[in-house]
Parts: sequence; structure tokens; C-alpha cells
Amino acid sequence: MTPTDITRAINDLLFTPGLDLGEAVDRHFAPDYRQRTDGEWSDRASFVQHMTKLRSVVRDGHIEVHDELRDGARYADRHSVTVTKHDGATSVTEVYLFAEFAPDGRFRRVEETTLLVSGHEDDRNLGSIK
Repeated sequence: MTPTDITRAINDLLFTPGLDLGEAVDRHFAPDYRQRTDGEWSDRASFVQHMTKLRSVVRDGHIEVHDELRDGARYADRHSVTVTKHDGATSVTEVYLFAEFAPDGRFRRVEETTLLVSGHEDDRNLGSIK
């Protein structure tokens, strides 16, 4: 299996509304997936809860990868995510991400730091909203 990347994962999770969330998560994240966002750890179930909430808030958007590096099971990138919420408000978040792939090419662990570039102050929590 070809390893996933952040663009495919985010597009499936947030910007492909017809794709079942469970299918999107299974496609890109290993069963033992863990994520740390801005210092807070989540397990896979908590990550699914986060994505469920984001899908209820986000109408559409896009991701732009600025830098990306792969080295065996290691992955790192710097990307920006622009989202338009159902209320029409738009925000841009820059993300610095370090990750590890499981042997099957899905993400096993992601550690990321987020920076709100533009948008309402409340959008600062979009990276960890549940």
C-alpha cells in the first residue's frame, strides 16, 4: 500500500462530504492511531469525535502543503488549511506536523502545532474542537 499523506487525509476527512467518516478514517489512520495537537493527546476514538464536530462546522475548504518530507516511516510537513464554515466565516490555520506511518502506510501517530493565521479568535480551537 502507498503511504497516505496529509492532503489526501484532510480532503477525505473534511472536504468530501459524501464520503463516510468511518471509511475516511480507516483509509488513512491505523487502529492504534494517536494524535497530539497543541500539546493535547487524543486516541483514535477521540480523533473521530473531533472530525465529527469539524464536519458539522465546516462547509468546505482546501489544504495547501508548503513543505513535505518523507523518510521511511517518518513524515513531516507544514501546511495551511482554509475552511469556510456553515455560517460563511472563513479561517486559515497553519500546521506544523510530524508523523509516523504504520507498516500498512496509514498514519499511526501525528504530533502537530497549529497557528491561526486569519479568522475569528474562536477558530483557534478548530484543531482540537470536540
